[in-house]
Amino acid sequence: MSQIIILKGTSSDTRFPLENGAGSDAVHLTPIYAYAICNLQTNTNLVGTGLAFTLGTGNKLVCDAIDYLVKHIEGKDIEDLMADFGTYYKAMSDDPNFRWLGPHKGVVHLALAAVVNACFDLWAKSRQVPLWKLLIDLSPEALVNTLDFSFYEDVLPKEEALTLLKQQQNGINERSNILKDGYPGYDTSIGWFNYSDEKVAENIKKAMDKGFTAMKLKVGSKEASRDLRRAELVRTIAGDAATIMFDANQQWNLPQAIDICHELKKLNPYWVEEPTHPDDVFAHVELANQTNVKIALGEHVPNKIIFKNFMQSGCMSFNQVDAVRVGGVSEFILISLLSKKFNIPVVPHVGDMGQIHQHLVLFNHITINHPVVLLEHIPHLRDKFKHPAIIENGRYLVPQEPGMSSDLL
Repeated sequence: MSQIIILKGTSSDTRFPLENGAGSDAVHLTPIYAYAICNLQTNTNLVGTGLAFTLGTGNKLVCDAIDYLVKHIEGKDIEDLMADFGTYYKAMSDDPNFRWLGPHKGVVHLALAAVVNACFDLWAKSRQVPLWKLLIDLSPEALVNTLDFSFYEDVLPKEEALTLLKQQQNGINERSNILKDGYPGYDTSIGWFNYSDEKVAENIKKAMDKGFTAMKLKVGSKEASRDLRRAELVRTIAGDAATIMFDANQQWNLPQAIDICHELKKLNPYWVEEPTHPDDVFAHVELANQTNVKIALGEHVPNKIIFKNFMQSGCMSFNQVDAVRVGGVSEFILISLLSKKFNIPVVPHVGDMGQIHQHLVLFNHITINHPVVLLEHIPHLRDKFKHPAIIENGRYLVPQEPGMSSDLL
């Protein structure tokens, strides 16, 4: 195999304004879906494309940080780089000129996500396989070498992660049956915050016609009565057998969250998502103890350390780690491994619109032996990707093109 050298990394600021209330939630009322993109040019015609997700303003700051971080990987052969990627990851995440701005959060960590994702995309393209197959085919040793275990030594040292992966080798063939039918999805777009009740009702019926049996409503209104009315609407139309979730996007303080979760619990939600401030571990613990609702969180958890703390606390029922929010695929895998140890299912938030995570949930199930749960589906940027995710009868079909499906038109 001829060498594929990363000659230069560049960034691009790409933004997609949404219309008619799409993408709105209790906090982000007029979102602009945006990607800070890292492009890795090589000595071949292959280009690695990595995404970090923002909501428009600030996207350029992430791009500026990408342009700085790529110096760590320029001039490297992709196979040599990925053979010891955990070391390079640590060097980028701990860059002394940027660490003061984090550490490991905010603009600089989003930039790291884009660079890391571009490396994994290029690696898969160089081997001419989709990302899910690249990851599944890696030996446990090769996989752990892509990870940075710093500050995980107390909960998941490298040796333990290696043992965990080896233990899951049995059953891989059986779990690979997921490749025949694809991964089940849930429809997040039925109930954006700014949609009218009539629009929500119409969208529920459309989603069910498309084969979705799981769907999510945005809550977090200033008047709790609005949330409860709309939540009851979803349950009534979708029916008792449907899986429904409610997402507050961090809008409630703890007393508010306790009160409304007691009411929402009557509707048998699969989870309540991001009920309060995403950094407040103890508030989530108190909420779980007082209401016994299942809590999903992770969309705004910035790094592996806060994920570690949430898992240790016992309040997290579903782990929504997002590879375009934390430090890319590498950190996603590390967090998934810890989540397996704590027996917490991974149900990613999809800032990538499911393009990358359709690969990662297959890897999580087949290699790590995470249970098959659901993958969020958001359709609004589907026509912006060269190889958009394909949903049939409510399931993500298995992508076949080399890479991580992150190339935009």
